[in-house]
Amino acid sequence: MLLLSHVGFSFMEDLVATVRKRGLRVYVLSSLPEEQHQQDRPQQLADLADDLRVTDRHVLTPRDVEEYLDALSDTGIRVRCCLTVWEGYRHLMALANARLGVPDLAEKQVLDLRDKLTLRNLIADAGLSRGRACALNPETLAERQREGGRYFVKPVSGIASFGAFPLTAATTWDDLERMAAEARADTVYASVFAADPQPTDPVQPSPSPSPSPGPATSAGPSEGHSEGLGMEFLVEDYVPGREFSFEVIVVDGAPHVVAVHEKCEVTETEGTVLENACVSPPVSLSQEQTGAGIAWVAGVLSNLGLDWGCFHIEARYAPAGWDLIEVNPRVGGSLISPSVAALTGGPSLLDLWLGSLLAADLPAGFLKALRDVSFRPDGVTPSGDATFFRVFFADPGKILQVGLNDDLPLRPAVSHVLLKPGDVVESSSREVFLGQVLWRMPCAERDAVLPELLPASERAIEITYETERG
Repeated sequence: MLLLSHVGFSFMEDLVATVRKRGLRVYVLSSLPEEQHQQDRPQQLADLADDLRVTDRHVLTPRDVEEYLDALSDTGIRVRCCLTVWEGYRHLMALANARLGVPDLAEKQVLDLRDKLTLRNLIADAGLSRGRACALNPETLAERQREGGRYFVKPVSGIASFGAFPLTAATTWDDLERMAAEARADTVYASVFAADPQPTDPVQPSPSPSPSPGPATSAGPSEGHSEGLGMEFLVEDYVPGREFSFEVIVVDGAPHVVAVHEKCEVTETEGTVLENACVSPPVSLSQEQTGAGIAWVAGVLSNLGLDWGCFHIEARYAPAGWDLIEVNPRVGGSLISPSVAALTGGPSLLDLWLGSLLAADLPAGFLKALRDVSFRPDGVTPSGDATFFRVFFADPGKILQVGLNDDLPLRPAVSHVLLKPGDVVESSSREVFLGQVLWRMPCAERDAVLPELLPASERAIEITYETERG
């Protein structure tokens, strides 16, 4: 297995453990870690992998992938497939898998999905969304503010809710310039917000050491773009309703919805959207509404020609029906994958995604196992369990103390504290993760447990800062 790591991380420990369970060797290609991690992280990766290559830049390129595959092939190593959970490298994963003959999305399909402006309007043209979008520039910003409707702003190609927020009368072009400057200065995220690279010939080396500039498609987002910002923003009709995500594995054109998460707390701030807590199965949907959502998801995937891969599809449900937020060609972030493992009682979403990539070499039992853990078309889940997880975000400041709270009504099944005393959190337009905690319970007990657990979970991770904020 070839794993792609961004600046030395991208959940490498989880990925390596998933691959090792299948008895496969692990080869890691990583971009250069940030300066504070350059002393220790490469050695940690070397201890995890059978072979490691770290480039001299913070962003992997098509040529990096091609050259590493060539080097492995020259030593007689047969790479079965490539996997990454970093969305900015998803097109490189597709490039590698095309070269290896592994069923996956095409590189151009991945790049097209990253173009959220064109995607929004394509789905609207197909009757699968009631919202439309246009490129944001000073003129369209002023027009939308004069209209006084509900609109949402976000990068045309972005990640992690950075720079995604509801448009208000107080929003200024200076706000966009500030966010764009933050993106350009962010070592980890800068490349994700730049113009999308063009698809690369999966057999020939890339002609240059860095991706070519330009949009993923030949028309649309480049017209009337966000001039001078170094990244493009769009403004779209606000999608009303409660928010959900569908976790989907597609094999040979057949979609399998393995989980539906309801985002029971979403906080929209001035510069980002924080998804605080999720529950699965959803608490506010009927079986019929869930079944309608599954059919709608199948329509979205079919319309876009997405016939293989793992998808985290974010949507909202209102009385008028289902509507799209985003189609992400990857595993959902935070505890989505462990939540799926808790629901299935076995495979996580990462396990199932890897299984789909290896499907050509696996017995037919994989498809049966996938069907067995997936929702039925009528909206019924085979799982007898439910999950609830909360994500914690840090405030700006220097951390004095942080840790798990033992005084909770239900013992967590999974808990991660990602920051430590002494860490300094800077103010930013993207969220800064503090930690995450997941609980598992019998589905029959969920409605009795959740009302107490939901407020109590807010103190599952306790943190104090050296300087009190007002």
